[in-house]
Amino acid sequence: MGVYMEKSGVSPAQARIMGLLLICDELELTFEEIYETLQISKSAASSALNTLLTSERIEYITRPGERKRYFRNRIGQWEDDFDKRFQHLLKVSQLMKEILEVRTKSTKDFNSKLQKAINFMEFLQGELPELHKKWKKLNK
Repeated sequence: MGVYMEKSGVSPAQARIMGLLLICDELELTFEEIYETLQISKSAASSALNTLLTSERIEYITRPGERKRYFRNRIGQWEDDFDKRFQHLLKVSQLMKEILEVRTKSTKDFNSKLQKAINFMEFLQGELPELHKKWKKLNK
């Protein structure tokens, strides 16, 4: 899992932490448990955890009476994450439209490829909400 995630653009330490939090029988792990299990340095673990927290790929909780943070996967919030990514897609599509409007007309091939990307994003904008509604209906 870590190797796959690494290929999707995250650092090796981030990928390994995300993989660990997916496969580990314990749903929440401390900082020490993470770096010791993965045999990575404290600084690599700290940097990776901070990046994963900032990008909202993981989260942490605290327990009453303890100072430790317990890190866990955000799989329970996948629908919220999906909605955020969809909103991001809408923004990117709009920005690309604005870019196309001001681009030079002399780069016809590039402009055509950009227009195709915009068309695809607009297609997804129409289809994804319907697919999500359909999925929700099937999984009640």
